[in-house]
Amino acid sequence: MTSTPPLLFSSLSLHPATLTNLAQLGYAEMTPIQAASLPAALAGRDLIAQAQTGSGKTAAFGLALLERLNPRRFAVQALVLCPTRELADQVTVEIRRLARALDNIKVVTLCGGVALRGQRASLENGAHIVVGTPGRVMDHLARGTLALEALNTLVLDEADRMLDMGFFDDIATVTQQCPPERQTLLFSATYPPGIERLAQQFMRSPERITVQAPVTESLIEQRFYEVTRATRFATVAKLLNHFRPVSTLAFCNTKQQCKDLVGYLQQQGFSALALYGELEQRERDQVLAQFANRSTSVLVATDVASRGIDIKELEAVINVDITPDPEVHVHRIGRTGRAGESGLALSLASLDEMGAVGKIEQYQNIPSVWHKLEELTPTGAGPLLPPMVTLQILGGRKEKIRPGDVLGALTADATFAREQIGKITVTDFTTFVAVQRELALAALQKLNNGKVKGKSVKARLL
Repeated sequence: MTSTPPLLFSSLSLHPATLTNLAQLGYAEMTPIQAASLPAALAGRDLIAQAQTGSGKTAAFGLALLERLNPRRFAVQALVLCPTRELADQVTVEIRRLARALDNIKVVTLCGGVALRGQRASLENGAHIVVGTPGRVMDHLARGTLALEALNTLVLDEADRMLDMGFFDDIATVTQQCPPERQTLLFSATYPPGIERLAQQFMRSPERITVQAPVTESLIEQRFYEVTRATRFATVAKLLNHFRPVSTLAFCNTKQQCKDLVGYLQQQGFSALALYGELEQRERDQVLAQFANRSTSVLVATDVASRGIDIKELEAVINVDITPDPEVHVHRIGRTGRAGESGLALSLASLDEMGAVGKIEQYQNIPSVWHKLEELTPTGAGPLLPPMVTLQILGGRKEKIRPGDVLGALTADATFAREQIGKITVTDFTTFVAVQRELALAALQKLNNGKVKGKSVKARLL
């Protein structure tokens, strides 16, 4: 463990334009993972940094790779490998924000589910930084459309999930095509044996940094309920009707359980969607946009599929199935109770899962608190409905649409107030905008009859 350096970004030897940009972004104090890892990363050392999702790790490696970049050299100098397209998109957005004060830094995202042709054109125009998933990066390397001779920084983000998803050989293939004298920064929430293998094969005397999950986790109230196979789904519905959380992430151990639970909840009148490994990218984008913008109450997911999702203001996590890995349990419940907000972690366990509950107790060093199912009575009037509704616009980044364009189209002539419009998510070919439920039809009409960025658009209600 390294001693904790001063917690202000201004204490680091960063480019003056970067420091000014950080101040404008409101980044004054470093998070624990940034404070622990940035001095070593800026000094050029290889790192294995263990920290939870949402701890500020993207800025930790993003600032390090930007410092080593030569903007005048149009060649790929940094590569960030991520387990999922969602995470790659988030990382790209964050690096662009961090780099906006520097000379015209080009960041290209290489993920599956998108045509190769556009990606190839972006690479031909000159990219400084590539963020991508292992399979698609390998594809471009094999086709000769991606060259890594100029690479000086390789980042493996959420390395544990990439290993979970069977990417060890892919990571090895990509890494072997990187210059040996590069810097390698590995970030991971857990520390499975595969990480040690990666370190031994591809890293140079890495410094190991572990940052404990922030103390805000004490704001998470954990409750356990004993269920049987027959009562499990009905108990999930009871929990939702009793606590009435606006946004709930429900974890199942299998894809089939996800599908079955969503079917059950939808029959009971809940707004619920599933997220699992085999969804097409278009469907994943839709599901995530609807959950992130609060127009779906419940997202039911497997652990691998949910990784890389960073939803702010998540009121509750339900462990529909207990995970046999206590570290995964802590990671699941750490999604709620963030940024000083309180959160609920509700876990359902049958008799044959009590051994796993015991492991969780030992790992957390706190006894589990059990509640009776009879306590769960419906509260509030009527069904639990999400506050927002999602409108989907045909057209996205490729048409140069930005969130401000959509907001402007809706708030023009003061038809709608800024406060009535929620999160706006722009993907390559489509844009999702959340509006208050009661305004959905009027907003849809305004978009279809008006213009976005001077052009007519097609919009539909999701």
